[in-house]
Amino acid sequence: MPVIAILRGVTPADVVSIGDALCYAGIRIIEVPLNSPETLVSVRLLADHLGDTCVIGAGTVLAASEVEDVAAAGGRLIVSPNTDANVIDAALQKGCVVVPGVATPTEALYAYSLGARYLKLFPASSYGTSHVGALSAVLPGDASLIAVGGVGPGNINEWLHAGVSGVGIGSEIYQAGDDVNKVRGNVAAVVASISAGNQITTKGDMK
Repeated sequence: MPVIAILRGVTPADVVSIGDALCYAGIRIIEVPLNSPETLVSVRLLADHLGDTCVIGAGTVLAASEVEDVAAAGGRLIVSPNTDANVIDAALQKGCVVVPGVATPTEALYAYSLGARYLKLFPASSYGTSHVGALSAVLPGDASLIAVGGVGPGNINEWLHAGVSGVGIGSEIYQAGDDVNKVRGNVAAVVASISAGNQITTKGDMK
């Protein structure tokens, strides 16, 4: 399932049940942004509970010290809105999957040169699906683009058909305060949309 579930605002009290709902539906990559309540506690709970079957980590990672904290909590995924050499290096040193934010060919190739192989096109909605082809034309073949920002069930297949290896979905999967039943319904809509477009794939599998 080519989806990173972004659980911005989730609390430790709810994170395990929501993680279970995601995993059951087939979404096996889960990001808890660092500007959520007690993010590191939630990362630890998810890693302990789902770490054998899911890739768990944190988003909005802006400093190397934060990488250290996430890794110490059991996280294996580091996602950033920008490209920072220190963050990428720290993540790779810890054996984490790192997904820096890029927008231009210059940023994408710079992040790749630092060792990142998953590149977060962000904010994707600002650039549109045609931007994917332009970036892909200059990137090495082992680079995977992940579209994040403005992606949901209504347009996910447009992005996948454009050539991204995956997408990150936040508010259309989870918004702060959503209960697990709401999340199950949201996830079902995402999975149904991908299935209808025949876009379930293992290309660029982070595991």
